[in-house]
Amino acid sequence: MVRSTLLGSLLLLAVSTTGAAAAGGPPLRGAALDARIARLMKEAKVPGFALAVIEDGKVTSVKAYGKRDVAKDLPLTTDTVMYAASLTKAAFAYATMSLVENGTLALDASIATDLPKPLPDYPKYADLAGDERWRKLTPSILLSHRTGFPNFRFWQPGKAYDPNGKLSFWFDPGTRYGYSGEGINLLQFVLENGKGIDVAGLMKTRLFEPFGMSRTSMTWRPDFAENLAIGYDENGKALGHDQRESVRAAGSMDTTISDFARLVAAMSRGAGLKAATYRTWLTPVTRIRSLRQFPTIGLPDTTDNDAISLGSALGVVTFTSPQGPAFFKGGHDDGTNNLFVCLEKTKTCLLMMSNSSNGESIFPYVIDDVLGRTCFPVYWNGYVRYDRPEDKDAAVPDRHPACGK
Repeated sequence: MVRSTLLGSLLLLAVSTTGAAAAGGPPLRGAALDARIARLMKEAKVPGFALAVIEDGKVTSVKAYGKRDVAKDLPLTTDTVMYAASLTKAAFAYATMSLVENGTLALDASIATDLPKPLPDYPKYADLAGDERWRKLTPSILLSHRTGFPNFRFWQPGKAYDPNGKLSFWFDPGTRYGYSGEGINLLQFVLENGKGIDVAGLMKTRLFEPFGMSRTSMTWRPDFAENLAIGYDENGKALGHDQRESVRAAGSMDTTISDFARLVAAMSRGAGLKAATYRTWLTPVTRIRSLRQFPTIGLPDTTDNDAISLGSALGVVTFTSPQGPAFFKGGHDDGTNNLFVCLEKTKTCLLMMSNSSNGESIFPYVIDDVLGRTCFPVYWNGYVRYDRPEDKDAAVPDRHPACGK
């Protein structure tokens, strides 16, 4: 009896120390996962971390660890409001598919058909005057990051931040993948100025209300202040929490781990959409061959991720795991790291949210711990494991031995 107990304790210690995948055991849940997260957070210097697990399309676990405010010694809870960052893009795309389903929006029609006047005639897009390539832009191209725009106009490829940067095309629309918040915000502009659709209202009626996301908003709400996560940089410096007053489809959402877990569960089931519409949302429209996601333009292409069929669907990235088709979306800002990953066949998903720039340094380990072997494209996402800082400047991407490489 004593020997059995000792062996069990040693096994738990091995799993919590090395992770389920490395130990060859099943995915972690319960106390073993709690212990694993606590250890990773301590070693990676992550002040706050929240995690949700979805199984068979249902939320089965929601946990919060650490602090939402270190100086005030306030705990992070499952109802703490956190910045969603670019998780907003996936939510916006999912809500937009309801407009496609009811015939309000045509995915493959030029945005010229939706706007009452040419795009460059609007002051915000005057930089495009004389370049008719804007007419090639469609909702599908905007949602799948094939615009040819940089991420944002003030971050020109190969140049430092320029608040006066001008918007321009860096490649022909529709010809390749290049992550662009500009493209997502342009679709918001088209909906608001061409269709008369209030995007904040669209998100509320299509997502927040149906899926019980009561502490989620596209703009700041005063009631969020009572339980709010403060962001921290790599060195633990407090960065505060921006109170965003303008709706931005590319990333203005505040939410909680509990709220967004309900949305991820809905996405895994295709809730709120007809089967055909849901399939359209998840079907990749282009293969991704960029070496990394960031910088968005200028890096050489590679075939290293062909083994996992890395592709861009409408608002999410898709790939093939040893467990079948999968999709994901991350969200990153100073003091914020978020990611959800879903396995389509089993409707099993992992959602991680952190109020630390160090959060993503433990993402690769937690993915394996919770989902098992997935061949998730760690290098392409730019995640550098906290205990492997040398990977930051590595010239060779991660390989995918379980996926044929």
